Amino acid sequence: MEEEKKKSRVLIIGATGRLGNYLTRFSIESGHPTFALIRNTTLSDKLKSLSDAGVTLLKGSLEDEGSLAEAVSKVDVVISAIPSKHVLDQKLLVRVIKQAGSIKRFIPAEYGANPDKTQVSDLDHGFYSKKSEIRHMIESEGIPYTYICCGLFMRVLLPSLVQPGLQSPPTDKVTVFGDGNVKAVFVNDVDVAAFTIKTIDDPRTLNKTLYLSPPGNICSMNDLVELWEGKIEKKLEKTFATENQLLKKIKETPYPDNMEMVFIYSVFIKGDHTYFDIESCGGVNGTELYPDVKYMTVSEFLDTLL
Repeated sequence: MEEEKKKSRVLIIGATGRLGNYLTRFSIESGHPTFALIRNTTLSDKLKSLSDAGVTLLKGSLEDEGSLAEAVSKVDVVISAIPSKHVLDQKLLVRVIKQAGSIKRFIPAEYGANPDKTQVSDLDHGFYSKKSEIRHMIESEGIPYTYICCGLFMRVLLPSLVQPGLQSPPTDKVTVFGDGNVKAVFVNDVDVAAFTIKTIDDPRTLNKTLYLSPPGNICSMNDLVELWEGKIEKKLEKTFATENQLLKKIKETPYPDNMEMVFIYSVFIKGDHTYFDIESCGGVNGTELYPDVKYMTVSEFLDTLL
């Protein structure tokens, strides 16, 4: 019998964050020797949780080249799950990975819309262009990669039913942006982590963008309103806001308070999740590649808001 292929050793950066924690969990459960780069300031209870799960803790940071080089030397795959506002902090990491020359795959911190496909560069204060900058650096250095494009995390806009400023879904009136028919993609954090770990040793995802477009999670605003109305057994009074009205509101609202509306404009007006075909732009569909991954649907998420 052919010997089972050895599982890649995985380094996760940002392991104490929400997504990073899920990534470490699935990495361990999938049998990967798993390491986490940990700052000296990390709370002890978080360290204990990771250690108890079987994660090897390595002291260091994205600003410390020595600790990065040592951590990278111990693994085959590097996964970054740092917050989007710190995405450019990955530059030194990219250089260290290039110098090491032994990393079989790097998965940078993206986990959203494809930054090279968005159409809001004049509004997003560099949110997507910074991610594109890291992409281009990875590719120019010839580093093997997989990019994860998962649409929107469910926790970002769904709790308010895409109503800026609200913390819970409306029960009387709702604002629909545009004509309400443009589709967006929603995926729960834990499911993004499950799909991401699946790619680690899969040659089909090497130097590819993995798109997550789960059936049941590709919804327009009209779809969301209809789903919610069915759950509360009540019709909502709809008001339609035009593209120009939303743009005016974005420009009148200071940064970063306007970013929620920028995301709404990106996905529900410009269609930045769905205006292009996955295969024609060299991507692969994660839901099709990994049908065994069980994921939360939008309808199930809305049930948690009742």
